[in-house]
Amino acid sequence: MTKRRTKVEPSSGNVFADGGLPGADEHMLKAELVVRIDGLLRARKLTQSAAGELLGVAQPDLSKILRGHFREVSVSRLLRFLTALDQDVEIVLKPKRSKSRPSRLSVRAA
Repeated sequence: MTKRRTKVEPSSGNVFADGGLPGADEHMLKAELVVRIDGLLRARKLTQSAAGELLGVAQPDLSKILRGHFREVSVSRLLRFLTALDQDVEIVLKPKRSKSRPSRLSVRAA
């Protein structure tokens, strides 16, 4: 039996970019925001129906978003969800640290 060698490549930290998907940075940003929203909803022990009312979205649409179907949802809308969940959202712009890497979008919780 011969063993096949599997080529392993380190991740960039963005699974969407690693997969070569267009708009990978924005998609990663949305995914990070959805993870935060989901965590807040779980911490409050809200049903999807109650959460939908609070966020101003129908329960089936919220369910799709929380299951990762958020391509058509804007970053702005996700930020409004966070403010509806009593989160302050602060956008900070700063020069990138290294000229050798591309600029990036990121989410950081305080």
